[in-house]
Amino acid sequence: MRKNKNRNVKSEKVGYLLLSPYLLHLCLFVGFPVIFCMVLMFHKWDIVSDMQWVGLTNFSRLFQDKLFFKAILNTLTFLLVHIPLQLLIALFLAELLNQKIRMRGFFRASFFLPVVVSGVVITILWGQLYAQDTGVLNLLLPKLGLPKLPWLTSPELAMPSIAIMATWKNVGIYIVLFLVGLQTVPKHLYEAADLEGASHWYKFTRITLPMINPTIFLVVILSTIGGFSLFIEPYIMTGGGPMNSTLSAVLYIYNQGFFFYHMGYAATLAFFFAAIIFVVIMVQRKVIEQESVY
Repeated sequence: MRKNKNRNVKSEKVGYLLLSPYLLHLCLFVGFPVIFCMVLMFHKWDIVSDMQWVGLTNFSRLFQDKLFFKAILNTLTFLLVHIPLQLLIALFLAELLNQKIRMRGFFRASFFLPVVVSGVVITILWGQLYAQDTGVLNLLLPKLGLPKLPWLTSPELAMPSIAIMATWKNVGIYIVLFLVGLQTVPKHLYEAADLEGASHWYKFTRITLPMINPTIFLVVILSTIGGFSLFIEPYIMTGGGPMNSTLSAVLYIYNQGFFFYHMGYAATLAFFFAAIIFVVIMVQRKVIEQESVY
């Protein structure tokens, strides 16, 4: 009995030893930044000078900052275009790639390729595609009898244009997730539906969608988190313009911290924005769970 106890203690020590690198990483790169951010919220700091205690001044400034709330509205606009587009395109392509077609492996790899390419490279590439006079899209539109579009210079079109580009870049990872979900659907359900003479649409809406509901929830959550972290695309393509129409919340926080050196205020914005993300995700989870019940 005592030998077994000593063996269990030794096993626990080995487990903690193997876990220690992750715990160290968690403390250094997650725990410390979070604590430091919470301290910064109550201070004024420009990196060079010493911190100055300002109490709730940063919070008071936040609620009077109209530009920050415009940046949040811009981010929500991006999400309203990006998430439905991402969801529909990824599910449609995954359904096609789940069929027995020629060169299926090649097409799966092709759709996933943009995911592993640098976001900066893809953003520069799409910036060239969207160019007003020399972009490929605006060279093709007149040939189709359509006028050229100010993809990145119109306050109304700039953010949807960025959302389309972000969808193209990230859709590959969600195709993979949907493929995994589709391949876990029991085949006998489709076989039973075929015996009843069910249409493909009926099988898709009554069997496929309910069975992959957890995957849909995962895709929506990941798309939401990814959309809220929008930074590279507006930073490179538009710089937040025109007229701050593509100024995302993360880009605004970055500008406050590393352009104006308002580190305390940037920490306050980041904490408030993280709280918004948490609330949105909880609401999404509640809505999706209710829909799955019905």
